[in-house]
Amino acid sequence: MVTIYDIAAQAGVSAMTVSRVINNTGKISDKTRAKVRRVMEELNYVPNHMARSLVLQQSKLLFLLITDITNPFYTTLARGAEDAAKKHGYRLLFGNSDESVDKEKDYVDAILATRADGVLVAPAGDLSLPHLESLRMHNVPFVLLDREVPGVGSDVVLGDSKEGSRKLVDHLTSRGHRRIALINGSPTISSARLRHEGYREALKLNDLAYDERYVHEMAFQLRNDLSEIESWLDGMTPPPTAIVAGNNVLAVEVIRTLHGRGLRVPDDVSVVGFDDLGPYSEIDPFLTVIAQQAYQFGYLGMQMLVERIQERGGESPQPWRKIVLPADLIVRRSVADAK
Repeated sequence: MVTIYDIAAQAGVSAMTVSRVINNTGKISDKTRAKVRRVMEELNYVPNHMARSLVLQQSKLLFLLITDITNPFYTTLARGAEDAAKKHGYRLLFGNSDESVDKEKDYVDAILATRADGVLVAPAGDLSLPHLESLRMHNVPFVLLDREVPGVGSDVVLGDSKEGSRKLVDHLTSRGHRRIALINGSPTISSARLRHEGYREALKLNDLAYDERYVHEMAFQLRNDLSEIESWLDGMTPPPTAIVAGNNVLAVEVIRTLHGRGLRVPDDVSVVGFDDLGPYSEIDPFLTVIAQQAYQFGYLGMQMLVERIQERGGESPQPWRKIVLPADLIVRRSVADAK
């Protein structure tokens, strides 16, 4: 069987140079690259992935760890990540933490066991710090998506959560709403904190008072039991005329709860939220949302991860990079003028 050492000997280059040609990595002149490929063709070389991994100390496996695979935002993000990974010759494995730091830890242990070359991760929250530090200790590059974790230096791709929240509140006030509630994710999640900050700032800029009774924080997850939302709605007197939801899952659950009470959206209560409901929302466009560039989150994050893998072991790594993607307000039918 022909090996990369046979090719290297005949082409007059090192085995590492042959590996770089096969994997399309490193800086190699076009002349050398053409010579190596010509020898590969002459010898009918078929790449052996295990051998390549041993030479480069790479598995050509990457891992995408997200928090909720049922959320259309993350499924679209995953599509972008997979497309970018394939473009660079990597295979992509998926994990779903369900917003659980314990489940996230199990996945990190599995990532280390599989010797994945890098990880694209939407962390469960601030408590993800030790899991990310474990990746760092084992020299596994990672890029954060959608959320930051205090104390962790890394590349990150984020949406403009604060500005998006301000846009939603401004849209509601433009329709006459003055009692605007917020149902949001846990304050241990950076994006939820920023959405809360944007909500408060927008209220202030519109001369509206902030009332803690109008704010509720809970997991960014689908649930069957809506009693927690029911209790929150019961505690607001007078009731809100509009509700901002911190993500699409919470928006749907609020609408379900309101419908269960015989309340119509938007006739009785207006509802807006973060992230669209996926391609099927085009069948009956209803919910007014801040639509984030989910595909670009995954694609750009993967590009950054591959670049980190390629520079691993270099003498002067590049500074950490932060990409903040703008989000668009899409106005649909879930908001009516305040009565």
